[in-house]
Amino acid sequence: MLALSLGLCAALAWGIHDICVRQVAQGSAVLPLLIVMLMTGTLLLLPLALVFGDWHEMNAIDGGLSVLSGLIYICACIGLYKAFGIGPVALVAPIVGAYPILSVGWAAASGQIVPVDQWIAVVVVLCGVALVSILSDEQAGNGSRVSAVGWAVLAAVGFAGTFATGQAATASGDELPVIFISRLTASVVCLTLLMLARSPKRPDRSAWPYLVLMALLDTTAHGIVLASGTLQRAEFAAVGASIFGVATIILARLILREPMRTAQWVGVAITFSGIGYLAL
Repeated sequence: MLALSLGLCAALAWGIHDICVRQVAQGSAVLPLLIVMLMTGTLLLLPLALVFGDWHEMNAIDGGLSVLSGLIYICACIGLYKAFGIGPVALVAPIVGAYPILSVGWAAASGQIVPVDQWIAVVVVLCGVALVSILSDEQAGNGSRVSAVGWAVLAAVGFAGTFATGQAATASGDELPVIFISRLTASVVCLTLLMLARSPKRPDRSAWPYLVLMALLDTTAHGIVLASGTLQRAEFAAVGASIFGVATIILARLILREPMRTAQWVGVAITFSGIGYLAL
């Protein structure tokens, strides 16, 4: 299925992106990092959106949903950067990657009938996340597990909302304008917050190569998921992208040498088995 395949491509891009986040976010102010990443990605999109974007397809509702998607996206990014700056990848990635379970809850709240097997899959995901969290080594991160979990939950909620609103906009509007408006909105909000904050205004010079790479990866993955809104079963792109946590954890083990207990690997496998079942 095309939507799921595109989601898996986005997952790989985000897995590499999150390893870079882990490298630059520890001990650094989040907003300076985010503004460079977001504005770089926005500038990369600008010529593509102007030349190839069909702005005539956009109406007021599509524009409003695109702006809303950007507003939610900046919240998700802040949560992600904060979480990876505090907690180990093995704790944060499964929680952030569990955002597809929110779509099940929202479907039930909107009156749709949710099959029992999907509810069971949701419980499986929650059990896997809980197992990883309980067994997480406090010394592997730079702060408390409670804080890391809190920021990771914010990221998960934010990504679920971002993809839902963005795909709703691309269902009737053109993909490139939707993606550009969303990222431009996130950039403007981040810049405003940075100007109001008392934190440093610029990231360390050593972080810039990582940030440029992160901008390329994040913009590509973000665009893939939102552009999938025109495909059948568009939600599968978001579900497929959620498997980014597997790539992140494996890369963290190979590159960052973060320790993983056998039981934690079991928890990760349980978590992503439940997420994968939701995609069936």
